[in-house]
Amino acid sequence: MKELVRVIVEALVDYPDKIEITETEGNRSITIEIRVAQEDMGKVIGKQGRIAKAMRTVVKSAAMRENKKVVIEIVD
Repeated sequence: MKELVRVIVEALVDYPDKIEITETEGNRSITIEIRVAQEDMGKVIGKQGRIAKAMRTVVKSAAMRENKKVVIEIVD
C-alpha cells in the first residue's frame, strides 16, 4: 500500500524528495501517514478534499484484496 500511495503523491507534488510516508499495520487495518512540504499540502488535499478522497478510494480498493481497512492521514 505504501508504494501505491508514494506513486500517487509523487505525481502530485513539486518537492518529491520531501515526501515521508509511514505505514502502521494492525490485524485488520493499515494506517498510512503522509507528510509533504508545506507548499505541496494543498496539491495533495485538493479543492474541497477531492484529491485526498480519490486517493483514499483507490487505496481502499487495493486493500480489499487483502481484506484490510486502510486509513490515510495527511499530517502537517
